[in-house]
Amino acid sequence: MVELWWIPLGAGGSFVKANGRLFEALAARRQGRPRAALYHSALLLHLEDRILGIEQTPAWGRRADREVVAQGPVGVRAAGALRWFRYEIHIASAGAIPDLAAAVDSPHRLSDDPARARAVLDAVRRVPVLTWGRDQSHCGEMWNSNSVIAWTLTTSGIDAETITPPVGGRAPGWSAGCTLARRELEAHGSDA
Repeated sequence: MVELWWIPLGAGGSFVKANGRLFEALAARRQGRPRAALYHSALLLHLEDRILGIEQTPAWGRRADREVVAQGPVGVRAAGALRWFRYEIHIASAGAIPDLAAAVDSPHRLSDDPARARAVLDAVRRVPVLTWGRDQSHCGEMWNSNSVIAWTLTTSGIDAETITPPVGGRAPGWSAGCTLARRELEAHGSDA
């Protein structure tokens, strides 16, 4: 089974929450719209013998028993040499997603097919490592944790373009992940 969880941005700490509020205030003003709640996405995969969590977090965050499948820079590629300016994409036991209890309007069951859950697990190991907060792929939106989840879902055959965050909320980066995955699938002649 594949489940999507929406976690309020900054649920686990005031630094991320404050920066998220500032980002959303500026984005809302620039776009001439009201501010919205921001969400970070995570996945739970229910496999035959275990439950795994997939998430992107700062590399300097809490350590738990998890497999780090990729690390990338935050803000500026060169800054990624410093641990404080790196993110990681990891696969961990379900209990290693510390803010899961704060999730809103979750979980969303995306598939009951065990083969689809394995496809998601395979896809996350191939996520592009782009600079967080930048639009290097020219998808019209920055790359971030939501991009990683949307890319993973789309690449594994789940239609992430129809998925929306909780009512009144936004998931910045989601469309960048969908767009980049769709481009890659089309370039390779695949059809998700």
